[in-house]
Amino acid sequence: MSKLSSATLAARAGVETDTAHGSVMPPLYLSSNYTFDGFKNKRQYDYSRSGNPTRDCAGTAIAKLEGGAGAVLVASGMAALDLLTYAVKPGELIFAPHDCYGGTHRLLRSKAERGFFRVRWVDQTDLQKLEQAFAEEAPRLILIETPSNPLLRLTDVRAVCTLAKRYGTLCAADNTFLSPVLQRPLELGADIVVHSTTKYLNGHSDVVGGALISKTAELHQDFAWWANCIGNTGSPFDAYQTLRGLRTLEVRIRQQESTALKVARFFEQHQAVARVYYPGLTSHPGHLLACRQQHGFGAMISFELVGGEEQVRTFVEALQLFSLAESLGGVESLVAHPATMTHASMDEAARAKAGITDQLIRLSIGLEGAQDLLTDLSEALDLVAQTLPAPLEVAAA
Repeated sequence: MSKLSSATLAARAGVETDTAHGSVMPPLYLSSNYTFDGFKNKRQYDYSRSGNPTRDCAGTAIAKLEGGAGAVLVASGMAALDLLTYAVKPGELIFAPHDCYGGTHRLLRSKAERGFFRVRWVDQTDLQKLEQAFAEEAPRLILIETPSNPLLRLTDVRAVCTLAKRYGTLCAADNTFLSPVLQRPLELGADIVVHSTTKYLNGHSDVVGGALISKTAELHQDFAWWANCIGNTGSPFDAYQTLRGLRTLEVRIRQQESTALKVARFFEQHQAVARVYYPGLTSHPGHLLACRQQHGFGAMISFELVGGEEQVRTFVEALQLFSLAESLGGVESLVAHPATMTHASMDEAARAKAGITDQLIRLSIGLEGAQDLLTDLSEALDLVAQTLPAPLEVAAA
């Protein structure tokens, strides 16, 4: 059969793999340990930290979607990033995005301070600056986050990986914001893909998990060895839930993306919005790059309100259909204030360098009706406009 689409791979993940009873859907194996088939005769599985049928089934499905040789499923997205750092030895250098997720910044900064490795924060959207940084000292690993969290800046994955390969640098890409439905970094030259499976892959806000997908079997085996060694592998039940959510990934993210584009276009027209960050808009500086390396624009939107803290508070508290909460990628719409929530662990100077202002708001668009969300946002923005010193003209949803 010819190469299958991501929709088919996701829908058929694990289907008809049960050899014991022929169940259509794969069973959940909760056992922590497995018997040996006699003295010195270990079966495929012996202990669930080392290997578990349910976790392996979910890992195989995610690896196929990303086009990798294998996937290691771990306890969280941060656990996946931590596992990635085991590819780097003390004294070696990591290039990380200057505007990355706050938890990523905290992890790399804290481990670097303890001497696990060195880290340099680089604006990877500027290839000239990146080439200069490589010429000064090539890293062992470069971590790419595109679109970035929360400003949705785009990095040219193929160009960065081509540059990195000249120096023998490993390339890892965080694909959490888009999923393999909308972007496949391994096909663009990356060696490793990182996911918080908590987000779009599971898609129902009821699992915390992470995944590290490797292009080669050698890299996969190395990360699997370390995951077993340090014991951060994911639980069977979380893997089961992730596999269940994965089957609807394509239809979920396509619908969410459709609504997100309508919301972003609405924001462009509203006077209470100072700036919109969404790659699907032609006004976005990375729009053409998104058209080249992505298969869609995603369902994350960030924007800056006119005004200050009073306007931010008014907006988030007026919303009825957006829950004020961290995370993203679920069926429900969420609103977050990065400076005090997802990126609070970054100090003020680091946030300023990344361009994360106190007026920045991030939305994760869910599966609610598009018009319902637009009406909710319009009403909240109209209230914001009323709090400003000079009345602003408001736009209808």
